[in-house]
This record gives sequence, C-alpha cells and structure tokens, in this order.
Amino acid sequence: MALIREIDYGTPKRVSQTAVTLEVDGKPVTVPAGTSVMRAAAEAGVQIPKLCASDNLEPFGSCRLCLVEIDGRRGTPASCTTPVEAGMKVRTQSPRLAKLRRGVMELYASDFPSEALNSTAGVTSEFQEMAIAVGLNEVRYGLSGRNHQDSEKDDSNPYFAFDPAKCIVCSRCVRACDEVQGTLALTIDGRGFASHVSAGDKPFVESECVSCGACVQACPTGSLLEKTVVAGGTPDRSVVTTCAYCGVGCSFKAELEGDVVVRMMPFKDGKANHGHSCVKGRFAWGYTTHKDRITKPMIRAKITDPWREVSWEEAIGHAASEFKRIQGKYGRDSIGGITSSRCTNEETYLVQKMIRAAFGNNNTDTCARVCHSPTGYGLKTTLGTSAGTQDFDSVAAADVVMIIGANPTDAHPVFASQMKRRLRQGARLIIVDPRRIDLVKSPHIQADYHLPLLPGTNVAVINAIAHVVVTEGLVDEAYVKALRHGSFRAVAQVHRRTEKFARSAGANHRRASRGHSRRRAALRDGRKRCDLLRFGRHRAQPGIDHGDGHGESGDGNR
Repeated sequence: MALIREIDYGTPKRVSQTAVTLEVDGKPVTVPAGTSVMRAAAEAGVQIPKLCASDNLEPFGSCRLCLVEIDGRRGTPASCTTPVEAGMKVRTQSPRLAKLRRGVMELYASDFPSEALNSTAGVTSEFQEMAIAVGLNEVRYGLSGRNHQDSEKDDSNPYFAFDPAKCIVCSRCVRACDEVQGTLALTIDGRGFASHVSAGDKPFVESECVSCGACVQACPTGSLLEKTVVAGGTPDRSVVTTCAYCGVGCSFKAELEGDVVVRMMPFKDGKANHGHSCVKGRFAWGYTTHKDRITKPMIRAKITDPWREVSWEEAIGHAASEFKRIQGKYGRDSIGGITSSRCTNEETYLVQKMIRAAFGNNNTDTCARVCHSPTGYGLKTTLGTSAGTQDFDSVAAADVVMIIGANPTDAHPVFASQMKRRLRQGARLIIVDPRRIDLVKSPHIQADYHLPLLPGTNVAVINAIAHVVVTEGLVDEAYVKALRHGSFRAVAQVHRRTEKFARSAGANHRRASRGHSRRRAALRDGRKRCDLLRFGRHRAQPGIDHGDGHGESGDGNR
C-alpha cells in the first residue's frame, strides 16, 4: 500500500441552497454559492498552485501564488479569496500567470535554505512541490542581501522542531492554532521584513502550545516538522486506523517505513476529527516500538509455568482447544466475553458475535456498560434510544451547550476544539460541575453559568432545573408529545424542597434554566432534532431522528 495523498481543495466547503455554474479552463463546474474559485477549480480536477491556502482554514490571500485570470475582470485576482459567480470564465494557466508565479516563488526561494529546497531526503514539502509546479529553475537574487538564514532553531518541544529559516510567514500555523485548535498560542510578531511566527516570545515548550500538531500539519515548508520524520526517514506507505486513547474515535493515517511507524497523521476523512488531533493521538505512539511491547504470541500450560513463544497457528489452536475443554467440562454457559471501553464499536460487535455464534450463549458485555447503564436507561425512557441523538458535528449548530460532569478539554480534546470554535461564535455555555474546569474561564472562553453543585447532588439539580422549565411554561409541548416516551410532565410534581436542596448545593440553576429554555424557544422554528451527546470512552453514537418533533439542532442537552 502506498502513501495516502488526500486532496486539498484550498478553501472550506460552503453550504448554500443556490448553485452556481462557471467554467474553469473550459470545464463547466457547478458549486454552492460562496465557494472560492480555487475550490471550484479543484472540484473540476484543476489544481491551482498555493502556499497559504488549505481547505480547513478560511481564505487568507497572502502568498499570491494562486493568481488566475477571469474574463471581463482586470488584473489577476487570488483564486482563494475570489468567490464564484454565475457564468464566470476562469483561466488558471497562461504565459502571464506562469511568469508571475515563478517571480513570486523566486522571491520566496531567495530567503530559503537552498539545501532544503533541493533536498530529496525526508518528506517532500509543499514548498518543494510548488517550486516544481511553477517551473522554478533558478534563483537570481541569491542570499547576499538581508535574510533570515541565521535565525535560531527552536528544538524545545519534545515532538517537533521549529526552523525559522524555512518560514515564509504564510500564517497557516497561526490560523490553524486559532481556527482549528482554538488555543491561539501563535501569532505573527513584528512588521515587514521583521515579521516572524512567535509563540509569545517564548520557546514552544514554555508557551501555551498544547502540542496538538495542527501547526505542524499546516506548515507548507517544513519549518515546523516532526522529530520522528527527521530521525526515522521517509514513510513509504499509510494505514488508516482509529485512535484508542479516548472516546472521540479520531481517524489517523499511520505512515510507515516498512513496518516501523514514522508519524501519525490525522485523516481528513475522519468523521469525528475531520483531520484534527490532540497530543496523544498525534505524538504519543511510542508504545508501538517500546522494548516491553509483546509482539509474538505466548502460551503456558499452568500459571506457574514460564511463558513460551509460539506461532500464531499454535496459539489460536491452543485457545480454541481450551475453550472446547472448558465448555465440555462445565457446560455451554461457562465461557463469556467482555470488551474494554477502549475498543471500537466494531471490535465490541465482533466479540459479541463470536460469543453468541461460536460459543452459543449470551454471556457478553463491555465495561462501558457499567458506568453508562443509568445513562442508557434514562435516555431510553425519555427519548426512546439509549444512545446519543447526534454526532459531534451537531455542536456547530448549537445555540446553548450544557456540560454536566464532563471535562471535554482534558478528556475529549478534539471535540472540545470543535465546541470552543462554536462558543467563540456566540453560543452560550452552562457548566454543571463541582470542579472549576478550564471551560469555566479560559482565554477566549467563559461559561455563562457555572453551577458548582456538591458531589452527589446531580439528580437534585437536574430535577430542580426540570421543575423550573415546567412550572414557568418553558416546555416545548409539541416536541414532548412527539417523543411518546415517558412523561416529562411528571417532574412538575417534584416538591419545592428539591429546588431548595439544589440551592443549598450551590447551584444557581433558575437563571440557567430560563436562559437555556428561552434561547431554545426563540430559535425553535424549522429545527427537527433533539440533540444529546453522551461522553465516555466508547464512541458517541447518533441515535434516532425525531422527524415529527420540534427539538432544535442546537439543543444544549449534551
């Protein structure tokens, strides 16, 4: 299997009810209104040279390499920042454009290490690919003038290095830290020739950087590069896999040289992470080559015997014969199977299938059920499904987010990045937790309400919130009626002592209840879902679509 090369469309996908048809190099293409010329060209199979653009970042228009010609329009506009128009005719190749692009690339190369530009060792950077694409054969200006080649390299981060000599100040790393991760640890300091990427005038390891790897992934020049790539060489194949550290279920490309992992790259097609990652999934994979890792099967006849390495055939045969012996001696129900909460849903499914089909009993379970059985029962009773009713992407439409007893920034950091992006756009945040987690107040994020309940009073606080919603007429009656499961009205009978108890627990729940419910009511029209995400180590699973209800896509019940 070769390395997986994913298409970069240059700018994010737009959603619109209006379609626009244009021509790119004579090829007709139809895209949603608001799409950039660059993305329309990519969807037509035409790749326009670029350095500052990426399809997970908003258009920036700084590199001036993606210039195009448009009939009836003067000049050569940047395709990444130019929206499509009906009937537009775009040319991406001409002698004029070729000369302009070579000139721009030559200026970049005049302050770029020549050995890095011409090197064939290591992973080829986008910068090298663009130099080839525009036909750059020589650099007339040389390095005799002012340059940045003596800039000090920052090796402080344990996972990646920053070489300012290779930086072209395209701002992709800064924008990735802002738009994708939401940490805002990077900025561009200085002006003009003195402009440079800065982690707050500190080494990376001392800055607010959380080592998620978004900046490294965004860098087109190799200025930010994984240390494992420098040490391990060029990967020659990729395997798509799922990170098992937490319950988000991020997809990764394990890039290998032979059978040795060189780096882990977030997979853009991953439905949970969309090409993003956290420090654990991105860099904490050293266990794959750890000296204590068991890579060969071993068996022993008795617990007092030493382990003995055997072939896979012998190990599987030994396990099968022992299972048969145990069932023959103690009966069919003497064998069962339990899966770890770190297993994927597919692995858990396979284990239960084997227990039921091969062993002939129903003795199968997963340890995630132990902590989530009350949650599942409550969801099944009220909503008709024991799973969450939405996927992670639904947070992008949320108007209110309520977090109860969870700490997403620590436990599910990739989802937390997505959620923080929505919070910075104006969504309100309610936190019910005795702890003062980071989301209560952190740079650029502050909860509207923090209800620091006492440990053990969760049910009292939830009952009190439900009591306020019902007694103050904030219930979405049509939605509750459409559920046909349980009776939400029953909470109206909760004695007022519940509310008093909640207040004694330190919970300012009444204002939070009103703010949450009225925000929903004001934005209810046209929404067809009630959203809930359940956090645990297993992957959050979408449930049913209540098509005839009036729950909103931005419900904060998660």
